[in-house]
Amino acid sequence: MRLVERLVASRNGVFWTLHTLGWGAYGLVQYFGALLWEKPVGYLQVVASAAVAGFLLSAPLRWFYRHLWQRPPWLMVTGALGACYGLALLWRLVIETAYVRFMPPMEEEHSPFAIFFAAVNSSFILLTWTGLYFGIKYYAMLREERERVLKASALAQEAQVKMLRYQLNPHFLFNTLNAISTLILDKQNQLANQAVTRLSEFLRYTLDQDPMKKVTLRQEIDALNLYLTTERLRFGERLRLEFAVEDPALAALLPSLLLQPLIENAVKYAVAPREAGGTIRIEGRVRERELEIVVLDDGPGLRSGAEAGNGRGVGLRNTRERLAVLYGDRHRFAVLNAQPGLRIEIAVPFEQGPQP
Repeated sequence: MRLVERLVASRNGVFWTLHTLGWGAYGLVQYFGALLWEKPVGYLQVVASAAVAGFLLSAPLRWFYRHLWQRPPWLMVTGALGACYGLALLWRLVIETAYVRFMPPMEEEHSPFAIFFAAVNSSFILLTWTGLYFGIKYYAMLREERERVLKASALAQEAQVKMLRYQLNPHFLFNTLNAISTLILDKQNQLANQAVTRLSEFLRYTLDQDPMKKVTLRQEIDALNLYLTTERLRFGERLRLEFAVEDPALAALLPSLLLQPLIENAVKYAVAPREAGGTIRIEGRVRERELEIVVLDDGPGLRSGAEAGNGRGVGLRNTRERLAVLYGDRHRFAVLNAQPGLRIEIAVPFEQGPQP
């Protein structure tokens, strides 16, 4: 299997393998045809000579066609036809020589005209060789181009995902540092110190995570708790959390830190502005090979007539773009008014993560 992979990866390996198989098949067909028609032993030697000569004479066509490859079409066609007929004529002379050497004397010798005419017939074999050569070369070129496009697309996707993920860090850091500054101004130094410690733990986690890596929903919730611990220091009992995550969903994979900006938005718009605070609920389940996640809050929701995601900072827009880059059409993302509050629904293909 590895030998086949090496041959496919090597252009020389592919050429010489197909070249040998092609002329070997030609020799076998002629050999069995000679047996079927009960040709003399000398004819079998002529067949062997023809196959070996065809193998040797057609090999240099590869070098010639490399130079024709980037030429105008008319020059490629003319050059290929001329090369095929010229080699066919030379090949025919070798075959005629083999006839004289291995076959009984013929009653009449082939005239030069007959040899030139026979070369026309022989050129069709070389034209077939030429068609296969250009066809395989064109296919290989398309394959390489497709691999380059896929690689470039993957690199662009990775760069875009990293940009979207890292875009959140300054945004989150600004909000958290503002909160810590408020605690310090209120002389709540012990809470401020705890907030700094929790912030450092969360930032260490975000820096350790590859933006292209997927984590289980259980790990995502653990990361959220690092963030929410900091927020609880600010809001205390005003921040109420509810989790309704089914066991199968806990092992499902999703992009790392996908939910953090959604929770951050809920804290900012549903908890912070209200004296009574608010409730944030996270639901997770697996339905029909999809991981469904719902983030609910009981805040004011979207303004009347506002487009989904507008007025809620960069969090919703960032999450929407990140899902689009990673999953294309294979995901759903909806932002709805829940009366009261906001309901965010996410559905991505279910991928089983490692069991704890």
